[in-house]
Amino acid sequence: MKKSIFFLMAMALVVTSGCASRNKAKKLAYLERPAEIIYLEGFDRLGKHDWSKAILHFDDVERQHPYSEWARRAMLMSAYASYESGKYDEAVASAGRFVALHPGSASAPYAYYLIGICHFEQIRDVGRDQGKTTEALNALRQVLRRFPNSDYARDARLKIDLTLDQLAGKDMSVGRYYQRKGNTLAAINRFRNVATQYQTTAHAPEALHRLVESYVRLGIMQEAVQVAAVLGYNYPGSEWYEDSYRLLAKTGGPNAVAALDETDPEKRKNFFRRSWNRLF
Repeated sequence: MKKSIFFLMAMALVVTSGCASRNKAKKLAYLERPAEIIYLEGFDRLGKHDWSKAILHFDDVERQHPYSEWARRAMLMSAYASYESGKYDEAVASAGRFVALHPGSASAPYAYYLIGICHFEQIRDVGRDQGKTTEALNALRQVLRRFPNSDYARDARLKIDLTLDQLAGKDMSVGRYYQRKGNTLAAINRFRNVATQYQTTAHAPEALHRLVESYVRLGIMQEAVQVAAVLGYNYPGSEWYEDSYRLLAKTGGPNAVAALDETDPEKRKNFFRRSWNRLF
């Protein structure tokens, strides 16, 4: 979701939302004023993209008027400003405190979504640790589970697909590394995980082909043929299936591909089911 849209969502919370204040080395000089005035000053700072000053004003609302309705509204706006300023950990902590204190609030879906977005925007490439990807996945799933009909559910679904693809990509990267190093069993574990846990991602066909390669390397031809059957049934026109077929024809002879050449649809389906149940 683009930043401009996300900003408009935050603006919509002006009458409904909240999050938690934090201890900061820098604070506004204490001058007791009406909560509404402080809040509106923070809101004005948001409009000017002065995130740091906005945070100070919103936090000052809670500091001076902790039990007011304005404090509830300021809490989540402070979290949003932290997100915009790139202070993701502070934004997650604040939004998390908001949902703990106000789980029934009309702004709770936004708070959960904000947590997911903060983790999502910290996802790194597959060559690095994917801890944030897992955190993003868990947080976005919370949005879907708790608020499936909310305005944030659709974007959460799209981002969940991206996180799953990222996690699958990580397993594929590690699996290919093990395969190159000759650690075939470790590679099989990674490829199997992709085939079973990330079936809907673009990495699934390659994972099945790499399993075929690994089983052939170990000389376990029956398992190689069964994996190829799963690959051919689900992705019959893919280059990965063609590669697996050629590999089996070369290494296993005509008997290795006989079941793959079966033309009867029902027999092919039954072989696929048996292969899947046995292997996965």
